[in-house]
Amino acid sequence: MDIHQLFRGITTFLFLFLLPLGCTQPGVLQSTPQDNQSRANSMSTYAADWNELFFRQSGWFGGDGIFGIPLDGKEYVPAGPQTKTLFIFSDSVIGKTKDGKVKKGDFKMIHNLVALLEGPHPKEESFQFYWPTDEEGAPTSLFVPQTPNTRPGEYYWLGDGFVNTDADSTLYIFAYRVQDVPTGSFFEFEQTGVSIIAIPPGSEPPFREQRQMDTPLFVSLPDGSAKLTFGSGIFVNTASAGAPDPDGYIYAYGVAGLGLSLYVARTLPASFEEFESWEFWNGEGWVADEKQVKPVTNSVSHELSLSPLPDGRYILAHQRYGMMPEVAVQVAKSPVGPFFPIKEAWSCPEVNEDLDYFVYNAKAYPHLSAPGELLVSYNVNSFDFFVDILNDAQFCRPRFIRLKL
Repeated sequence: MDIHQLFRGITTFLFLFLLPLGCTQPGVLQSTPQDNQSRANSMSTYAADWNELFFRQSGWFGGDGIFGIPLDGKEYVPAGPQTKTLFIFSDSVIGKTKDGKVKKGDFKMIHNLVALLEGPHPKEESFQFYWPTDEEGAPTSLFVPQTPNTRPGEYYWLGDGFVNTDADSTLYIFAYRVQDVPTGSFFEFEQTGVSIIAIPPGSEPPFREQRQMDTPLFVSLPDGSAKLTFGSGIFVNTASAGAPDPDGYIYAYGVAGLGLSLYVARTLPASFEEFESWEFWNGEGWVADEKQVKPVTNSVSHELSLSPLPDGRYILAHQRYGMMPEVAVQVAKSPVGPFFPIKEAWSCPEVNEDLDYFVYNAKAYPHLSAPGELLVSYNVNSFDFFVDILNDAQFCRPRFIRLKL
């Protein structure tokens, strides 16, 4: 099962089962939007400064898929004035808006781009987007598939990334090869593989010196029910990254199946491109055979994060069951669990603004978080995107909250 089939299954589940029940659970009263927000605020608060940074009238004014990578590799050390954070986006809209609206001919969607932020604070003067243009000056995607297995017409959806400071400081970004397929449903695409983009240290956009490689990290589950995609989140458990209890490994998290189960692989920094050396968690230990991989939890999202906590535990941030209206967290005793039950950290009010709006892909940014809290984002989109974007041009953008630890 590819990502298209999986999303179609999730969408069917949402509309045929959850929505008629008002998204209620046994013993839980249905809440108003105001109730949802006040309930969530006991654990989280709206990050107005970060949300203002991404509310933009021209240039990039919307998109999904956002990860924040500290280019000094210090994933779990508070950012300082010299810290540069690379934000990577997937499908994005570029153009100009007026009074919150946009005309059909005044924007273009591209498949991916990046932005750079200097320093620890969301300041407009320290923030800049980058995308290439074609011969006519129109925006184009920054990363285009060029691997041996690439097929005509494929494009990249970007996963997580990190700077491998324990090797040669190469910036690695997971990139999913995707192609459009006519299905008649909302999600008219399918994934065909998992690539990795390698960018030399010191490179700047448009990253012309990049290398791209096919990987075996697009794995069929043992029962053949789904394809497992690694790169949904990266945990760099090294001293150089600032991990509090480092074991020296790079952990890559993957998601698969209608239950949106979470799987874990790992490798040493020096062996990151040697895929035969990767290990997979089978529920009891690490094995070389990816077909023995076992899930560590479920009901997560295709983009997520694992971050260390001050007390020695770890916190997994994700969107509950992929597209449900709650940002969820789970505490774990180790990078492979056991994971405590899901706690709802935020009820996303955007789903109450429009019948077609949905939310997805929550994740955290430890190096941009203040002590005692965790900065978390989630995405907003619409099942009727090309209609809603005209009247609410800035709806499709990440939203940020601060989670109390």
